[in-house]
Amino acid sequence: MEFNEYDEMLRALARIAAHQETINADLRAMLANHDQLLSHQVEINADVKTTLARVETTLARVEALLARMIDHGTNGRDA
Repeated sequence: MEFNEYDEMLRALARIAAHQETINADLRAMLANHDQLLSHQVEINADVKTTLARVETTLARVEALLARMIDHGTNGRDA
């Protein structure tokens, strides 16, 4: 292998390594953004769970009120 070929090969490897560093930096930035979004999603899920529990409680109360209001003497039949 001649010196010029060796030198060109080293330059190409240096360009590849520099490009890989750029790719790695981009991936690290995307991963940090992903981690932030995931953390936010966890907070949203917790809020949804709390809201769902409140809705279920409210629904149970409405069902209980309706059960008291409906006349069970006719067994649900209108005559």
